[in-house]
Amino acid sequence: MPKRAPKKSSAPPAAAGRIDRMLGAHLAVGGGLVKAADRAAAVGATGLQIFTGNPTGWTRRAELPKELPAFRARMKEHGFGPLAVHAAYLANLAGPNPVFREKTVELLRHELRVAPEYGASFVNVHIGSHMGTGVAAGVGRVAMAVEKILDGVPLRDDSALLVLENSAGGGNGIGESLEELIDIHEAMAARGIDLDRIGYCIDSAHLWGAGVAMAGDVEIDRLVEQFDKKIGLEKLVMIHYNDSKAEHNSKRDLHQHIGGGNVGTRGLAALIQHPRLAHVNYYLETPGMEDGWDRLNIERSIQLAQGLLKLKPLPAEMTTTPTKAAPAKRSDAKAGVKTGVKAGSRAVPKHGAAPQKSSVARTRTVKPKANPPAKPKGKTTRATTKRRG
Repeated sequence: MPKRAPKKSSAPPAAAGRIDRMLGAHLAVGGGLVKAADRAAAVGATGLQIFTGNPTGWTRRAELPKELPAFRARMKEHGFGPLAVHAAYLANLAGPNPVFREKTVELLRHELRVAPEYGASFVNVHIGSHMGTGVAAGVGRVAMAVEKILDGVPLRDDSALLVLENSAGGGNGIGESLEELIDIHEAMAARGIDLDRIGYCIDSAHLWGAGVAMAGDVEIDRLVEQFDKKIGLEKLVMIHYNDSKAEHNSKRDLHQHIGGGNVGTRGLAALIQHPRLAHVNYYLETPGMEDGWDRLNIERSIQLAQGLLKLKPLPAEMTTTPTKAAPAKRSDAKAGVKTGVKAGSRAVPKHGAAPQKSSVARTRTVKPKANPPAKPKGKTTRATTKRRG
């Protein structure tokens, strides 16, 4: 497989004149794949991230959706950038339980096999938790699991990359620091894994929760330089672009609307403006997608990309404190079975592990009772589906 060099810009045709890189969003597909693509276009996104199945379960449909040809055509029609598939939250590449790890391997093999049929370029996964066994042991298990996954999926010309995502660090999560990502990268190289089949995703809310400095240009420059030196910027293919409700270095993963959290507009602007990150594909994972806030978060992201740091205050409904999720039971996690969380909920178990001590699963924004944000002029599409995750 030829080495994938970073492009000068990830901006697809749909981004022309608005932003110099791809800015997509994670949307639900319960109402159909084509409708999800149309909705993404209607809110101003230039790319899409989806789940192919229940994000809190192992089971995946045996038959592919019949609308896949129409979906691929609609993505092209909208001029979108790469489609990303987000793997189920139960996946844990780093855990010590062999039965559970085998479930993770089979899940990711499935996602990689079907990704080309969806037209997806990336299969994104949370690396997982070492479950108290230590970072070094967890890193070794990640490399072994990745090797097994890729060995079971024949390489195609249109194969998707397996994209490993950084962690906020709670619950013994692996990948909270750049050093841990480097350790994983080197462990995979030592096993002879084809690194051209691997990519990385940086989640800004996870960076913040993990305690990574990201106050502005200087801090983001340092992060970019270190990543390039140790791993290579061509391997950074995705950024999950989110603000955070969590305190810095809290090890908590609490996504928030752009400019409405604690990261700060200078840090978020530095991340989406950085000239050496123009090749990266950005995807919003902000809360309340089902409540119509997609367009506003897209607009605020573009404003930051354009250097407008003083954003208007968020509508009061967007700053309402969400309800915390009840943690998954340890017995469920050990058994690797489904929990009782509904598929459409943002309250989801992470990595198939016991609840993280200092991390609360993502939560839903309270639906606005009145006065939703004003929508800009132009054609819009009514949002009818609920976002998962």
